[in-house]
Amino acid sequence: MKVAIIHYWLVGMRGGEKVIEALCEMYPQADIFTHVYVPEMVSDRIRQHRIIPTFINSLPRASKMYKTYLPLMPLALEQLDLRGYDLIISSESGPSKGIIAPSDALHVCYCHTPMRYIWNMYHDYRNSAGRVARLMMPPLTHYLRTWDVTSAARVDSFVANSATVARRIHRYYGAPSVVIHPPVDTGAFSIAAPSELDEYYLMAGELVSYKRPDLAVRAFNEMKLRLVVIGGGEMLDELHRLAGPTVKILGSQPFDVLKQHYARCRALIFPGEEDFGMVPVEAMASGRPVVAFGRGGATETVATGLSGVFFAEQSVEAISSAVRSLADMEIDPEKIAAHAHQFGRDQFFKKMRSHIDGLLAAKSGAH
Repeated sequence: MKVAIIHYWLVGMRGGEKVIEALCEMYPQADIFTHVYVPEMVSDRIRQHRIIPTFINSLPRASKMYKTYLPLMPLALEQLDLRGYDLIISSESGPSKGIIAPSDALHVCYCHTPMRYIWNMYHDYRNSAGRVARLMMPPLTHYLRTWDVTSAARVDSFVANSATVARRIHRYYGAPSVVIHPPVDTGAFSIAAPSELDEYYLMAGELVSYKRPDLAVRAFNEMKLRLVVIGGGEMLDELHRLAGPTVKILGSQPFDVLKQHYARCRALIFPGEEDFGMVPVEAMASGRPVVAFGRGGATETVATGLSGVFFAEQSVEAISSAVRSLADMEIDPEKIAAHAHQFGRDQFFKKMRSHIDGLLAAKSGAH
């Protein structure tokens, strides 16, 4: 069976690329198609595959400014020649599902979220854009939405990474989906000995505005409690300026450093609304509880009273109150880690194989 994997861009190793790695493991002979490919920024596992970029890759400064070429990406996808492929898996959160599949191929879309910059977070992105981009966005995103809905009809089966995303798929595309959580490598994390635990709280992940890292920094400035921040992103400099004496901004760190901080922290602080959110699962796999905003994917992974607490609004006061309420919770690292393992890689492989094999069997039976 000839398999193609379509991913929006390969310029780093975040949650979407962890899914691509798992799909590469499932289909070691698959070819990968993508808009922009920066080899040194992705893992060996992905690099082992034949990778075919679209024409976006050869446009000026594409490796850094790929998002500015968003309006050209529908055209780029439709130029891909996928004749001869039996199974096509598109990985969607930037445009990737809009390929023209052969009529006899099965097209499964693993949807991290419908493109947030044209749908549920459009107004956030537009408000934070520069003056020219703000003027350009309404007509461009109108065209992209029209194409996005049209291209949804080219998908045989949607797989959503969370119930939150399944609701968006239904809202924007009018399509049903199966929920299969992304693969978190829960086995890569371990519980620290009680004597190794520290008194700091941890915030980890990409430092971008919609994840609201500024709220956590402000809350810990006010509470005068220790907060360690690990991650890079466009808000790094701003957070350095914002951080008070109890807040330590480490920037991007190697995996070993992150893993150690997960295991030793008092709790993870998760102030944003995520589609799924691998970071809380990684913290729980390390036996540590999570203080999370009660919206989005975290509500599906964090169990109140067992592995964490929620706050109802994105404010300094709500975060501070939730952190204080954690003192009343009995923390059992073994139980927290056991809870996290239901989101492990084995579950992803089992559910994806079962879903895709069932669709392939139904398709061959229909011929």
